Order: sequence, then structure tokens, then C-alpha cells
Amino acid sequence: MMVTTKVVSNMLLSYAAIFLWWCLVPVGGAVALGSSLEQPVTPLLRPRSQRLQPRQTCNTVTNRQCWTTSPAFNINTDWEASTPVTGVTRTYTFTLTEVNNWIGGDGGIKAKAMLVNGQFPGPTITGNWGDRINVTVVNNLVSNGTSIHFHGIHQKNTNNNDGVSGVTECPIAPGRSKTYSFIATQYGTAWYHSHFSAQYGNGVLGAIRINGPASSNYDDDLGPLVISDWYYGSAFALAHRVNSPTNPYIPGFPGSPPPSDNILFNGLNRRANGASGSYRRFTLTAGRKHLLRLINGSVQASFTVSLVGHSFTIIATDMVPITPVTVTSLYIGVGQRYDVIINANQPVANYWFNTTFSSAPCGGATNRPAMIFQYSGAPTANPTSAGTAPPDSRCADSLNYTPIVSKSVPSASFTTGNTLNTHLQISTTGGISRVYWPVNNTPMKVNWNNPTLEYVKNSNTGTMPANTNVISVPTANQWTFWLIVNNSSIPHPVHLHGHDILILGASPALAAPINPTNRLRPYNPSVDGPALKIANPTRRDTTMLPAWGWLALAYRTNNPGAWLMHCHIAWHASQGFSVQFLEQLTSIPTVMNLNELTGNCNNWDAFYPSGAPFLQDDSGI
Repeated sequence: MMVTTKVVSNMLLSYAAIFLWWCLVPVGGAVALGSSLEQPVTPLLRPRSQRLQPRQTCNTVTNRQCWTTSPAFNINTDWEASTPVTGVTRTYTFTLTEVNNWIGGDGGIKAKAMLVNGQFPGPTITGNWGDRINVTVVNNLVSNGTSIHFHGIHQKNTNNNDGVSGVTECPIAPGRSKTYSFIATQYGTAWYHSHFSAQYGNGVLGAIRINGPASSNYDDDLGPLVISDWYYGSAFALAHRVNSPTNPYIPGFPGSPPPSDNILFNGLNRRANGASGSYRRFTLTAGRKHLLRLINGSVQASFTVSLVGHSFTIIATDMVPITPVTVTSLYIGVGQRYDVIINANQPVANYWFNTTFSSAPCGGATNRPAMIFQYSGAPTANPTSAGTAPPDSRCADSLNYTPIVSKSVPSASFTTGNTLNTHLQISTTGGISRVYWPVNNTPMKVNWNNPTLEYVKNSNTGTMPANTNVISVPTANQWTFWLIVNNSSIPHPVHLHGHDILILGASPALAAPINPTNRLRPYNPSVDGPALKIANPTRRDTTMLPAWGWLALAYRTNNPGAWLMHCHIAWHASQGFSVQFLEQLTSIPTVMNLNELTGNCNNWDAFYPSGAPFLQDDSGI
């Protein structure tokens, strides 16, 4: 069953032609996992007339806004319209394994860890703007299927590589493999994680770094910093209890999760009791500016980060370059990323990098997590100043960022016709009670054996069950508008696949959302409508839905596929808080090869359900 949206504005996007980017390596040149981007690549032996010529680079410490001069790509280039073509392929192999009673980076024992190449987080995917990324995933998990989603990567015309079990593919069966392939049409900081129930909470995640221009100058790139909550219990066991209303972690609050046992910084931290582990350290060089790529790779926890004695200059929200903004602290919701510059202009010493939780219900841990930024030349010791606690975020992200590449929606276009309502629900089926987060009264549940793209391939999307929460957006290159309404005390990080969302407005965050006297603050067109920002609003792929309130957003239908939009709290996604936009249905088979689904689905059908010891008991995503 599908619902057809009401879309507005018939204005078409005007696309510039995609330029050929003359690169240092030939078309088809490959860089394998573990290779440095700075290492020379041996050219193929071709006649000189068939070889690509070196590109004219202009990205220097004094001009990070420039990327190449011939052809010209820079911070003002709209990568939805024009993307370099480097001819370089970055090749990675990720082998997933599981370990019982794994000793993690804080010395604590995790009951069930699922690791990428034996480590947490997994290896960083690194490339340049315009490179092709190939990732072969080998599933050596004992009894779990898996899929890998590249969070923040738009997958332009490659929705079949988006990595969502039950939507864009059948899961990869144990003992099988799959290769994902896509062009890095964007640049900035992203991350990857499995999209198979709550599996990534066991460790299947890592960072993505796509080099490109920046809106402010810096000297050194410190690389990604993945900040993630860490539970010693199995994510599946935790989800099973969270999904049951009979034994909540917080008495009287069905569906409530536990605080995490720790927060890890690129997989490392001291244990809460101080008995093991060590603080993660990053090195700063006095007098230099350092780019830091912040990633919240948590299952549940959002937090505010701050560096004692220093400020952050924000230059990108998710993968959207912005006019630089300098702050002393920064709230990061689950799934969000920020590129920030740290000016090392303080005395040579050690400084605490703190994560601080809100008093509102958007995650917590049993300790006060921190890591250390150590100036080069300072003794290796713990900092002496704890710093000042930042203001309470109230689980709200700022909507005051200005994207460098301006995008605006037509004036007076937003209506409440496309409204998605969510609330906590307890339902009983077959004598078993469950906690759900339905959207418009239906919690999502996908079929791992028959993903959405399989329906598209077989031209029978009209037979899809209602609980797949499919919303049809058939028309190309139009703005589609959505009002999400949250009738609950829990803020939600909302993530859209395949697009950036323009955040037109949201309810103010509440100081005490769990106060029992709170009620829904509905969107009021006469009051809230005039306050919506339609001219170049904040743009990103993940943003916060306030408790007892609303979120107004828009996106452009310029990428055919089945695109998930969901809460990125893993428990809530498991409980059905998700819809999928079936965008430009008739164009999907023309821009991607849907026959690529067949081999993977045949392997999965041979394994599941007949050979699987555990059956799907949640949304499946």
C-alpha cells in the first residue's frame, strides 16, 4: 500500500554538465585498503595520447577553499550539479567477525562483539572528491545477516548500494560476501555502519573521510574522531528488553534503555571504575590550526563536546560546507558529524576534551567521558583543569548555520498536508506485548527476503504490505515538504538517506520534557508558518525532532530510489520509527542495475529462515 504525496513547485533543477577531472592516476587506477593517498600509483602502460594529464591542484594551507583549477572545482561548486571524475578507485575489504567476551578499548568485557577486520571502530574509508569507492563485505558472523550503509553518502543513482536490509537489498548471508561500489560525489565526513536491526551496537561501524575543499584554512587534518556509546551487553539482548514493556530499564517507563557503560573515543577510554583502559590522546602543534572530523556513532547517546581553553570553528554540518561559526561547545546528535577547526593558540600543556550529557532524555553513561588533547612538547600527563560545564543542550541542534552553496525553497510552499506523526505505543499480538514507535500509527517492518527494490524489479510495488511504510514521491526535481510531529517526551535524531534535508523550522526544545504535565505543542500555521526559514536554511542529513513538538523539513526529489527516513536511536528504529520514500519509481530501473540484487538474495533465501537460529523480531532495519 502506498501513499502518494502532494508535491509543490514545478521548477526544475538546472544541472551543469559533469566535468572530467584530469587526475594523477589513469582511469581504472586502484588504491587498495591500507594504501596512503600520498603514495605514488604506477600508471598503466598506455600510449601518451590516452593517458590522463595531471590535474592542477590549488588546495593549500592558505587557500583551502580551492580544490582544482583545471577544471575548476572549489568550495562554491554545487556537487549536486557538478562533480570531479578522478578515475581513481579506492578498494577496501571488510571482514565481519564476532567474538564472545571481547575485551574492548576500555578493558571492559563485552558479551558479544561484532568487528570489522578485527577492530573497533573499523578501518576508515579514505578518498578524494570524485573517487570511486569499492567495499567488499565478507560476512563471517556466525548467525547474523548484515548490510553496510554509508551514512551521509547520497549514492547518486546507486540506491542499490545504500546498504539497508529489507529495503535496498537482501542481507548478506553468513559465509557470503557483497561488493558495494559508488562515486564520492560529495566531500567531507561520513561514517558507515550495519543496517540489520541493532547490530551496529555490537561494533559494526567506522569513519569515512572524503577529502575536498573547506570554507576556512587549516594546517593539519587530524582525521576522524568517532565518539560512540559502548554497552558491555549484546545489542540484541538489550534491544529485546527495551522492546518489552514488562521489564523496562527505568521502572514505569516502557521502552526505556539503560545508560551506556562507557563512551569511547575512536574505540578507547578509561573504564568508569578507573580499573582499566586509557585516555585517547590527540596531538596539537602550537601555532597551527587543526581540522577535526567529529562523528557521533552512538546507538543512543547524544552529547555536547568541549575542549578546555579552546573553541571550535565549525566549517561543515554533516557533509554540507557552511560559513564558519566559532563556538565554545557543540551538541552532536546520533548520526551527526561536524568538521571543526581547532586553533592551537594556548600554552603548551594537556587539555581535557569533555563530552557532557543533557538533563533531557537523549542518552547518558555511567561515567563522565573524556579524552586528552596534548600539545607537542607537553609531558604525557592528565590535564589539571576540568574546565567549565557547557550550557545544557536540551537535546537540540542549532538551526542557525548558513550553507556555502545556497539552496532555498519556494516561498509560501510549506503546508501540513504531508504530516508524519509518531508516539510510543504498546501493542499485543499473539499474547506478546511489544513497545513500538509507529509512524502514522504503523510501525515499519521490512521483509529481509523481499526488499523494496525487489518489488521494483518485479514491477509489483502495489502489493507491498502497509507496514513497509512506503510513501510514493513519483515526480522528479520537485521540492517535497514534511511535517514530523512528536507526541512524546523523547527527542529523536531523524536521518534521511540519499539526500540532505533543508530544515525549515522546529519547536523550541523543552527544559524538562519528561514532566508529566507536558502536552503536544502542535504546529500552528498562523504563528509558526511566518517564522519558517525558506531562504538557504540549515542543511544536513540528520537533525533533531524535539520532544512534544514538530520538525518542518524539505528535500528535492533528484535521486531515484527507495530512501529510508528513520530515527537513528537504534532501539527506536528497531521499534518501527521509519518510513521509506519510493522516489521516481519509473526511473529506478533505468539508472541502476536491479539484476545485481539476485545473487545476494538467492544466497540469503538459502540461509533464511530455514538455516537461521534466530528469526526477525523487530522492524528489521
